[in-house]
Amino acid sequence: MTDGVGLHVGRSGSWLVRTRKEVSYEVRFRDNVFRPDRTDVLEIGAGFGGRLRRFVVVDSNVDRLHGHTIRAYFEHHDVDYAMVVVQANEMLKDLDHAALIVEELDRFGIARRREPMIVIGGGVLMDIVGLVASLYRRGTPFVRVPTTLVGLVDAGVGAKTGVNFNGHKNRLGTYAPAALNLLDRSFLSTMDRRHIRNGLAEILKIALVKDFALFELLREYGPLLLDEKFQGVTPAGDRAAIAVLHAATQDMLEELQPNLWEAELERCVDYGHTFSPTVEMLTLPSLLHGEAVCIDMALTTVMAYRRGLLTEQERNLVLAVMARLELPGWHPLFHPEVLAHALEDTVRHRDGQQRLPLPVGIGGVTFVNDVTQDELKAAVAMQRELFEGSTFAA
Repeated sequence: MTDGVGLHVGRSGSWLVRTRKEVSYEVRFRDNVFRPDRTDVLEIGAGFGGRLRRFVVVDSNVDRLHGHTIRAYFEHHDVDYAMVVVQANEMLKDLDHAALIVEELDRFGIARRREPMIVIGGGVLMDIVGLVASLYRRGTPFVRVPTTLVGLVDAGVGAKTGVNFNGHKNRLGTYAPAALNLLDRSFLSTMDRRHIRNGLAEILKIALVKDFALFELLREYGPLLLDEKFQGVTPAGDRAAIAVLHAATQDMLEELQPNLWEAELERCVDYGHTFSPTVEMLTLPSLLHGEAVCIDMALTTVMAYRRGLLTEQERNLVLAVMARLELPGWHPLFHPEVLAHALEDTVRHRDGQQRLPLPVGIGGVTFVNDVTQDELKAAVAMQRELFEGSTFAA
């Protein structure tokens, strides 16, 4: 066969099987997704015997704030549902908590094709439930409704699932995209300011290596977005919120779609994720994910400047925007020995090479494989001096 797909008979009783599986999923913005007249949540899957059945997993904080609305929605649509409330954070992101969800899933029982799971929560819970869905009966469809800013622009649009293991972030995981991802910014209205900042770090990430126009939006409107929590309280805030969310989502999907299974390991979306996974796990629970990513980006911004990839003006502008978004640019654990260990672990993750993304100007990227201990030491010293000197203190 010309496309290589099929069963090929070899010599001496051997066969070579080649096949393909087409994957498609939708990412859709929809405000107030649990308003009774909305049906987006229930579009995927079907009913049995005239009634819908759904297994729903909800973050405990989301349940406290929105549980009544969510339950009323399923009851309004006459859905036979089980709603499992889970406490989810990086400390609890493990196989044990995934197994607890499987036990509840078994208790409820689902038809593996017609009755998709629904997960409502932040990136941690979506990662856990995504892993469960990918493993349960070797693959069960699911729907994601992210409720945090990190979830909307990062965890809620890709294909990765995972749990932490043996002190390592997302050491166990799969590639299993949700059939439908519903991005509802109204959930952000009940988030605290720190978690909005946390999500802005992931938006800043994609802006620094791909989208200068998005960076300019963050520079101009970042404080307003923080104040309004992306709710569009003012006309200017509404326009900025929609523009930033749509640009960040478009940028992420442009990078993910052609490389969904990460066959190519030089990925600009890995920016800020070279040193941060190790540091984030070592500092639990004091650093949020986006905060660790931003400190990583501050370091690599300095590294890029020292290599001549950024001007001093560009370096200072990037660091100033981090401060403007009230994000940290320094942490005491960022010292050369810890970072060297983190880089070693990342090299194993990236198949034996550093493949370290560094910004080129603002909005461009290159990948390097020659970072040394001496370079790390010098860059950390400069990073610390810049931030401890309060020039860019948040």
